[in-house]
Amino acid sequence: MTVLPAALAEIRDDFLSFSEKDRLQLLLEFSNELPALPERYREHPELLERVEECQSPVYLFVEVSPEGRVDVHATAPAEAPTTRGFASILAQGLSGLDSAAVLAVPDDFPLQLGLTAAVSPLRLNGMSGMLWRIKRQVGEKSAA
Repeated sequence: MTVLPAALAEIRDDFLSFSEKDRLQLLLEFSNELPALPERYREHPELLERVEECQSPVYLFVEVSPEGRVDVHATAPAEAPTTRGFASILAQGLSGLDSAAVLAVPDDFPLQLGLTAAVSPLRLNGMSGMLWRIKRQVGEKSAA
């Protein structure tokens, strides 16, 4: 069994400690906490990868330092708070980890948040797409 990194485990546990209705509220709170893109990406949006699995225009970019430290940058429109919340969870929960820890995150992490009855499968698929793209970028950049 894969162990979640501490930051993601804490986020998951926070979600599971609430009722379904309150989980949605927590997701909306995360949407307000999505870190702003660094200026170097605001000025060069072509560096960001579109997450095609999302209905909303979500873009992300992963940096991996020479030491293997990962930083996840994402942008999602304010008009798509669910998607923006998912992007925020991943950016906050994965940034600062080493590449091996990011690559070990279970692919079903989006389902572990207890939102399957409250959020459409399409939205959950979008979060899975974000996680998959982050892990792919980490793998490519770690190998380079």
